[in-house]
Amino acid sequence: MAGQSVARREILRSLAIAAGVAAFPGFSKWSFACGHPQQSLQPIRPSAYQPIFFSAPEYTLLERLIDIIIPSDETPGARDAGVAEFIDLMASRDVELQHDLRAGLNWLNKHSETLYRARFLQVSFEQQSALLEPLAYKKKFRKGEEQGRKFFSTVREYTIMGFYTSEIGLKELDFPGFRFYAESPACPHKDDPGHLHLPPPKG
Repeated sequence: MAGQSVARREILRSLAIAAGVAAFPGFSKWSFACGHPQQSLQPIRPSAYQPIFFSAPEYTLLERLIDIIIPSDETPGARDAGVAEFIDLMASRDVELQHDLRAGLNWLNKHSETLYRARFLQVSFEQQSALLEPLAYKKKFRKGEEQGRKFFSTVREYTIMGFYTSEIGLKELDFPGFRFYAESPACPHKDDPGHLHLPPPKG
């Protein structure tokens, strides 16, 4: 379920949201992509993240979901970027999000028990994928799983937000803001009629 495309306008919106939690000292992995190193000594990060909102079992389940959404394969994934930490902190500050995520995690376990007689983390990867695909893809939607679809959509939204506002995620996008130029680059759309009035780049 990787290969998520992210519009640049959406990235900017997500960056604005993520900037509000960037200073939280409890992150062990997640770090804001647009943070700037300070002159003073940096606080020492904890070796492990302590969830603020989720219980330990809920947090473990959340980590599994984000790993399925943006897996670690040839490049770092959501788990590497600490996205579960980001989502936990966001949930701790939003009562409505708390309700949606907790109810959704409970629904996921109950639905897994209905289908496979075991909770989600206790079934095989193939069974996990078979359960999630109808929640993720419109062509595979099944009647009676509306709550699950809404929940998975929320988790995917916050996973993408957390990943692409982290240092790891924004580097994966090859975000121009991480590049350094000796001089300002010329417009790449040289043949665009709307750009003909622009002066040539200065050497």
